Amino acid sequence: MAETFLTPVIEKLLDLLITQPMILLKGVRKEVKSLKDELKIIQPFLIDAEKKLSKGELGDAAKEWLKQLKEVAERVEDVVDEYLYHFAKHDHHYGDRGFLTSIRRAGGYVRSLKLRHDLASQIQDINKSLQKVKERGQSYGLRSSDEGSSSSRRINTNASVIDPRLGSLFVNKNELVGMDSISTELVKSLIDGPSTRSVISLVGEGGIGKTTLARNVYNAEYVRQHFECFAWITVSQSYDLEKVLYTMKNQICPMKEEHIGSMEGVMDLLRKHLQTMRYVIVFDDVWDSEFWSCIKHALPSYNNKGDRVIITTRNTRIANDANDTPFDQVQFLKTWPPELAWELFCRKAFRFEFEASCPQELEQLSREIISKCHGLPLVIAAVAGLFSKKQKSKLEWERVLDNLNYEFEKNPKLTNVSKILSFSYDDLPYHLKSCFLYFGSFPQDSIIFENKLYRLWIAEDFIKSRRDKTEEQVAEEYLTELIHRNLVSFVVENGIKRRCRVHDLIHDVILTKYEELCFCQIINQSKLRFKGDCLRLAINNTTKGVLNLIGDYSKTRSIFFFDIDDELTESFIITLFRKCKFLKVLDFEDAPLDKLPKEVGNLFNLKYLNLRMTNVKLIPKSIGNLQNLQTLNVTKSFVQDLPIEINKLRNLRHLLGRTIISYEIDYRFDLDIGVKIHKGIGCLEELQTLSSVRVSSSRVDLVKELEKMRKLKILGMKHLTAGIAETLCVSLEKMSQLETLYLQTINEDEILDLKSLSSPPPFLRYLALMCQLQQLPHWISKLQHLQGLELWSSRLTNDSLKHLKHLPNLAFLKMVEAYIGDGLHFEEGGFKRLKELILHNMEDINVLKIETGALPLLEKLAFGPFPLMREMPSDIKLLTNLKSLEIRDMSREFVVDLQPNCPGYWKIDHVPSVIFWYKFKGNIYETYKLGKSNLLERLQAS
Repeated sequence: MAETFLTPVIEKLLDLLITQPMILLKGVRKEVKSLKDELKIIQPFLIDAEKKLSKGELGDAAKEWLKQLKEVAERVEDVVDEYLYHFAKHDHHYGDRGFLTSIRRAGGYVRSLKLRHDLASQIQDINKSLQKVKERGQSYGLRSSDEGSSSSRRINTNASVIDPRLGSLFVNKNELVGMDSISTELVKSLIDGPSTRSVISLVGEGGIGKTTLARNVYNAEYVRQHFECFAWITVSQSYDLEKVLYTMKNQICPMKEEHIGSMEGVMDLLRKHLQTMRYVIVFDDVWDSEFWSCIKHALPSYNNKGDRVIITTRNTRIANDANDTPFDQVQFLKTWPPELAWELFCRKAFRFEFEASCPQELEQLSREIISKCHGLPLVIAAVAGLFSKKQKSKLEWERVLDNLNYEFEKNPKLTNVSKILSFSYDDLPYHLKSCFLYFGSFPQDSIIFENKLYRLWIAEDFIKSRRDKTEEQVAEEYLTELIHRNLVSFVVENGIKRRCRVHDLIHDVILTKYEELCFCQIINQSKLRFKGDCLRLAINNTTKGVLNLIGDYSKTRSIFFFDIDDELTESFIITLFRKCKFLKVLDFEDAPLDKLPKEVGNLFNLKYLNLRMTNVKLIPKSIGNLQNLQTLNVTKSFVQDLPIEINKLRNLRHLLGRTIISYEIDYRFDLDIGVKIHKGIGCLEELQTLSSVRVSSSRVDLVKELEKMRKLKILGMKHLTAGIAETLCVSLEKMSQLETLYLQTINEDEILDLKSLSSPPPFLRYLALMCQLQQLPHWISKLQHLQGLELWSSRLTNDSLKHLKHLPNLAFLKMVEAYIGDGLHFEEGGFKRLKELILHNMEDINVLKIETGALPLLEKLAFGPFPLMREMPSDIKLLTNLKSLEIRDMSREFVVDLQPNCPGYWKIDHVPSVIFWYKFKGNIYETYKLGKSNLLERLQAS
């Protein structure tokens, strides 16, 4: 645990010595080096102390020693940050003339000398304190830890990184070992049960698989076909009934007005809406016995449509309270029998072995390990993930098992699962511990985009680049390692976008570690207290009283805002900036923030600024002072123009301004214009992400500057015109690391000729072209790594599919107004990896031809409107892997033919989910399931 605070401090001192030689006097440099060396000497003793602490072998005096060392480390960080803060402020005061010029001025020179001497004096004091701490530590019997210990290991950089999507028990349906029969029974109870509403409560201890089972059933194909209305509500311990009701409203009837006025009004709205529908609603992780007695009044119980409610809880009393009628039932999930536990353990621990089989010499040990897990699938998966990273030798496994045994010797019954999960944490190498702990900063059940995690970890200095990899690539390896250990699970969209989460039980373990380490302070309405030595602060629900809690000086380096109800006023933000002047991370995502004050420019240490989904309209010019800023995210805010001072941020890596397209309305070019950039942007040579930015008409010079950005991996440009195409192609040819490219013209009639791009970026994974092409650029067919392709308003005159069908990794294809011919032909053997195909707004198409052997892996097909197509092509029957079919704005004749008992139904009867999309009023789409009479009635009336 101590390593999580000591290693970053050592590296901060090293960074000061290497990158700031001009601002260190000779004597100061000597003191800094001495301090760095002393900390490195102490570090191995810390590893030994950490091991003994986890086993309960460390006395109170030694624990106090660890606390004192932590205080020394924090003091080092404070002193260095304070010095760099004042020095940056001093340097900024004298403008762009440079430091060497400014110090020649008498005042500036004297002030700079004082700063240096202050640093020297404070470092000397810290060195003296450290010597005393070191002497005390040696008296506690601590020894230098063996370099082979788990905490000093690094990830094997020579090992191939396995795709994390093969990952977790809690996501992959194929790995729901032991739940098939229970799941089948539960599905049957939902579908074949009584016509009145019934409540099914799933009861079991943490880690037994309640949420996993409920998710599996909730998403089951037959359940989706049978019910009309769905809602999944995560309740948790600190729920707010009003928020639960509004969450239900947003899932069940999102098109109704947002603010009803009172909880009674929301309940009445829900009752009226649900009265006419067959619904299934899941309340996951219920802790309060009063919850059901309140929430049930929002759910009609006697509409005789066979409505179902699922409750998951650890508390038997809660389940019994919800067991109101003879039709309700309580299912107790029992621990898994040895044979199922064995199957799960082998799948996880030996996933790289042939058929996941256990080597004979490890079988007895494996069964002993499994016996310690008490049949809890979450624990089995976590422990198996731990052993999967060990050498497959009997000696190594016995060593690890000995430590695991100690956990059980302390508590033979071991009802507290977190003890075992804590062991998985203790086994993490130090460089993974902080990354893992970071998940607790987010609310329970949060799903986080992987790129956001990487950028946050880097801003926190958790990640260090290696000679052959960027920090982002190293961060990806770290996350992959956590996934392989079954501590983090993945959610994947389209095979492209990747998000991750931790199980709620693991989240609880992390919060327990927060108490020990003061890694992050969580503040909410029920927890209005603040520990001044916490480096991170997560503010939930309200900001009332927060400024008083923080006090006049805070060591806080990172602040997150989640689900804030009250407005973040300008005075609050300015005061916060003054009190927390050493901030490195500031995350306002989805917070009620209207203005970013100019005082943000005083946060010289700031590396990460997230304004996504705020109401901010302007970025102050003082942003140019933030020389350490790495990430600026204004996505889905109201920012349309970035100040030219952005060009001063030479360390900026990620500039995000992309507006995400809504699938509820028809996309219009003028609704998504991007953020405006200015001449000089080319000097930001560290940029890896530039998305999505607006280029003024005919700014060839601005496009030409892009060729300097050789590190770009993500590029999104809007407002492009025909005149810049050739220059754009030249710039793109020099971006050898580009992985995502998004290009949009000023309007749908503008032609963007990209044929002159002779050598496209070789590692492109995602390409979106929103422009008129007329002919598909020849180079697209050469993109061997391409996984996703979008073509909007292309108006291609020939069947472009023959040029795309052999792309070996294409998993996602979207074509909107992309083709003006009368038919699309998917030839035999084409699109072997495609999983999702979207075809919209192609008015001339009347034929969709699919040959045998085409699209063998296709899971989702969405198309329409095709006004000339009168019936569903019979070739759809050849898509045997199809799981979802979405049909948009097709004729009434087309829809009627597909209904059950109608002539065309046989063509789609193999598809589990068939959905129709229609706009009857305004721009909002409504969805209807196959076989529902209300759609035919609406079509008849329209």
